[in-house]
This record gives sequence, structure tokens and C-alpha cells, in this order.
Amino acid sequence: MSDAAINPVDQDLIPIIDIGPLRDGSDPIGVARKLHRASQDVGFIYVSNHGISEDAIDAARNAAMRFFRCPAEDKQQISMQGTHRGFLSMGGARMQDGAPADLKESFLWGYESATGKAPDDHSLRGENRWPSFIPEMQSVSMDYFNQAQGVAHHLMRGFALGLDLPENTFLKSSAAPLSRASYVYYPPQQATNGAQFGVGPHTDFGVLTVLCQDAVGGLQVQSLNGDWVAAPPISGTLVVNVADLLARWTNGAYRSTPHRVINTSGKERLSLVLAYDPEPQTMIDPRDIFGPDCPLKEQPISCGDYLDWRFEKAFAYRARNNN
Repeated sequence: MSDAAINPVDQDLIPIIDIGPLRDGSDPIGVARKLHRASQDVGFIYVSNHGISEDAIDAARNAAMRFFRCPAEDKQQISMQGTHRGFLSMGGARMQDGAPADLKESFLWGYESATGKAPDDHSLRGENRWPSFIPEMQSVSMDYFNQAQGVAHHLMRGFALGLDLPENTFLKSSAAPLSRASYVYYPPQQATNGAQFGVGPHTDFGVLTVLCQDAVGGLQVQSLNGDWVAAPPISGTLVVNVADLLARWTNGAYRSTPHRVINTSGKERLSLVLAYDPEPQTMIDPRDIFGPDCPLKEQPISCGDYLDWRFEKAFAYRARNNN
């Protein structure tokens, strides 16, 4: 599909939901109902009143852009080597077998304790790899990570309430989450020929994605009839989407929708991304939600095992490490 065929954002398709009354407790059920309805449709939502401070967003963006503008040899000092932490260079990820590699660079990090220690109980995590040449990177990145995790926790409470469940249903094993955060840098690209993307069409692997866009845009979401619809930045909002494990956890009641990125703006584009997941041993089992007699569409699987399977297919560095 050419760029000209992209439809403008449709707020009936991707609604804006104020989650302030969920966060402050003034109307959690009202917000939960809106989240529930949106998650059954296209599974993408703009959220306002999210609680991440502008100072945290600005500091994260500034540190990220300093990093990506550094020489390649500096960034390669913290390239990924075994765990999903550090720098992933251009060509390191592809979303579909046989597709061109995504036109992006990434820096990835995850949960660490207040003392800077990180669990090493799963292949997708270990000690974070911070660049020594940007001293503030650790503090501003962890501040952003923790605030985005707070947003994800509020939303997971909302989804539980929307399903008429106790609000902590999805949060029982989230003290040391498998969540991953990333700064994703997209250089400008020429108009797509239908094959090359900043990120190719895909669904997200984990439970929930929390995205902070910059002002450039480029995100596109596939509507229920198969059209691609722009999801441009809206000031003061985040974009949140149901990912594959939440769709699986809800036995398909919530929808994980294909999306892609094409940056034909002529400008650099930067996204701040949190991929929220609970602890790796967490079982993704719809019977915990709908009862023991729920007819399963897919077999229960642990969060960690599922993500291992998906990441092996998508990231070149993991294939190299296993050869």
C-alpha cells in the first residue's frame, strides 16, 4: 500500500481514554469499562492523564538522542551479547520471516533493584548495559522505566476490573517484572515500496505495550477491515496496545492488532517504549480468568517460555548466540 492510501486517525477506532479517575480512585469502574470496550475492538488506545512527568520524558529523550548520535564504535561497546540488554544496531531485527530487516536502532534495558542489581533468571534479562560516555543514562532511563511501569500497573488493574475480576488479578507476580524498555531510533526513509519499514507489520509479543511517541509520527495500525490507519502523536497522551500474551490470557477476548512504522517525515524519529510483562514463571492461563471449564483456544504457557520462542524468531543476535 502506498503512503497516500493511509487513512487518517479515527478516534472511533483508537479512542482517547482519560485514566486519571482510575489512577486516583475517583471512578475506576468507569475507566475500566472504556478500557474493556477498546481492548475488544482494535486493541489500541490513546491514554491521557497517564502520570509520567514531562520532565522524565524530556530527560529520557535527550539522553536517548545523545546516545544514537554517537559514533557507531561507541555504541557497539554495549552491543547485545546474550541477554536482551544494550545496543541493537541497524539490521538486528525483522518482524517477519523473509522480510527486510527493520530500519531502526534500539537501546534496551529492564528492571533493576534500587541497588542496580537485575535478575538473571531468564534469557531476556540480566544486568543492564549502560554507556559510560553518557553518565546520566542510567538514572533518567530507570526513572522513565519505573514511571511507565506504574502506568502499566494501573492499566492492568483497569483490565481486570473491566473483566469483573479482582483488580490485582494480572499483578500477582509482578514484583520483579520481565518488562523491557527501549529507545527506538528511526532515521528518515524514502517513501515505502511496500517492503521496507522502520518496523515491519507485526503484533507485539508480550502482555502490554506503552508507547511515548515524539512529534514526528509514523505509527500505523491495521483496522478490522484490513486498512492501515495512521496513529499520529497526540499531545499529552501515550499509545497503549494489547499484546499477544494479554490476548492469549483473555482467550481472545482482547485483541492484539498488527501495526507498523514508516518514517517518511524527512526527520529523525524517536520512540520510548515499555513492553510490560510479569515475572517469567507467570502462567498465561485463561482458566484463571474465566474459570476451570473455559474452553481453551490455546494451551497455557509461561510468560518466559512464550517470549523465548517469539524472540528467537525475531532477533538476529539470538540466532547467532545459539549457533
